[in-house]
Amino acid sequence: MAQLLSMGELLIDFTPVGQTEDGRLLFARNPGGAPANVAVQAQRAGVSAGFLGRVGQDMFGDFLVKTLQDCGIETAGLSQDPDHATTLAFVQLNDQGDRDFSFYRNPGADTRLAFEGVDLSLLDQCSLLCFGSLLLTAEPSRSAVEKLVAYAKERGKITAYDPNWRPPLWKGREDEGVQRMKSLIPLADIMKVSDEELALITGESDLAAGAKALLDQGVSLVVVTQGPKGCTVFTPGFSFAQPTYDTPVKDTTGSGDSFFGALLAQVILSGKKPGDLSQQELSAFVDFANAAGSTCATKTGAIPAMPTTAEIQACQRNVPLLKL
Repeated sequence: MAQLLSMGELLIDFTPVGQTEDGRLLFARNPGGAPANVAVQAQRAGVSAGFLGRVGQDMFGDFLVKTLQDCGIETAGLSQDPDHATTLAFVQLNDQGDRDFSFYRNPGADTRLAFEGVDLSLLDQCSLLCFGSLLLTAEPSRSAVEKLVAYAKERGKITAYDPNWRPPLWKGREDEGVQRMKSLIPLADIMKVSDEELALITGESDLAAGAKALLDQGVSLVVVTQGPKGCTVFTPGFSFAQPTYDTPVKDTTGSGDSFFGALLAQVILSGKKPGDLSQQELSAFVDFANAAGSTCATKTGAIPAMPTTAEIQACQRNVPLLKL
């Protein structure tokens, strides 16, 4: 039984690893997809995790299924589509390790997830359902996400939402994409958003005002990630800023997912609902999550870079906080 069930895209990140002698870029095949990254990080941080989604019945899909199984992720909810290919993403990195994506998905197998094909006992048995917005780009996955999150919410499961805005997937439909992202907010207990995403979905440039707009829709815990500035946490009763760790950055791909997976693992291990957590507890959880994301950024790739609890704790002990 998976304590955390993560739903969404599972894909291949092709990340640059150098050049040929005549200057052509070389790319490495890395397993990724934000919800899958979250599941692996949560599992490495001490909770059982499962994945709910769909990949192609192709060489990439086979590789991804095996990858999750090798990571200890329960894959009863992962199916393979014989008619649609696994989604691919090519990642470009700048000098700071930040990334830009080009997606090959028209449509990808991940968007073929249908509500009718899901074993609902997977949701009945979990403690927390994590989800994003990338499956909202097409049917049948759009309706599947809406129905499955509502199903989990109605049964008292903790729901955790990372909008994970990817404009290339909404090209020419950006306004629709923003509205689709916003539609899931009332179903979320926990939200992780970047400062840019917060402004996009609330229209507020001020963090406190933007977070209040989410809390007013029923969210219990809002965590705004701010890159090297760490993050700021908002609940109906209190808010605080938490600095992150000064690790050498190689590749930020998956760092936000590492942060989120580590945070959700701590929430599950506490045995409490997010609205019942104290500021002291949340500060400790977010510090652990910051150390996870910072450690992840010292490695390349997404799933392969998710750190273990021992690595996260080593960062907390040995790496100084980043002061800006």
